[in-house]
Amino acid sequence: MGTVIFSDVHADADALGLLAAYIRNPLFPTRFGPVDTLVNLGDLLHRGNCPQPTLALIHDLAKEFRLVSVVGNHDHAFLNSVPVSGSDEMSTYRHEQLRGSPLLDIFSDMPMEWVDGPVLFVHGGPLDLGTQTLRLKCWQRLSHTAGDSFTGYHYTAPMAFDALEKRGLAHMVCGHQHTHICCRKTMDGIREHALRFVREKDILFPGEEIEVARIPLDMPTLFRLGGCHGKMPEFAYADRTTFTYLRVAAETRCVDTP
Repeated sequence: MGTVIFSDVHADADALGLLAAYIRNPLFPTRFGPVDTLVNLGDLLHRGNCPQPTLALIHDLAKEFRLVSVVGNHDHAFLNSVPVSGSDEMSTYRHEQLRGSPLLDIFSDMPMEWVDGPVLFVHGGPLDLGTQTLRLKCWQRLSHTAGDSFTGYHYTAPMAFDALEKRGLAHMVCGHQHTHICCRKTMDGIREHALRFVREKDILFPGEEIEVARIPLDMPTLFRLGGCHGKMPEFAYADRTTFTYLRVAAETRCVDTP
């Protein structure tokens, strides 16, 4: 079994279209493994200018694959009309045109988290801190220090591992902060693991390369994904033994989206 995970698309339909092209390619399961489930870690909306084609593509992918989604802070902000920074006038206008659209049905009853075996999937963080907006799991942020902030409650890696252990879980996969990080709970303590991306031949575009970093699932680990948007969209593939970060250079590709 294998899972493709992505986060923080932010209405970038081109980046999501590139991901879709990869996992639809018959060479993908040969290279990385079969795709049984797609996990969207939230923030499909805001900042980008293509929310309608982004959601249309998500609906199409949900017809082809088992799709699991958790809500992100920008999704939560849009649905609840909470002011949040980052969107220009065009983005704001196009998002407002979505109000009342059936494409928003994907957010109906969308949970804050999803658990699969020993893994917690969440947009921001694992802590149960009540119902105040900035303390919700979709607003929490992994940090070196803990405490309330106007950007969302900050928690530390030890706090996350403690929360996971109390639930009998080993790993957490999150997004939200647009930069990847890997924290491992070793016998010598919690350590940030330096990701070593290796360039490999691109399965979709001959002559191009993708960047791959593989982490064995042999100890409790916090995985944070970079965003699936912009010039170098990032996503991941995970099976029962390995978590693989994947990065592609979007400016050299051309992929049709709805």
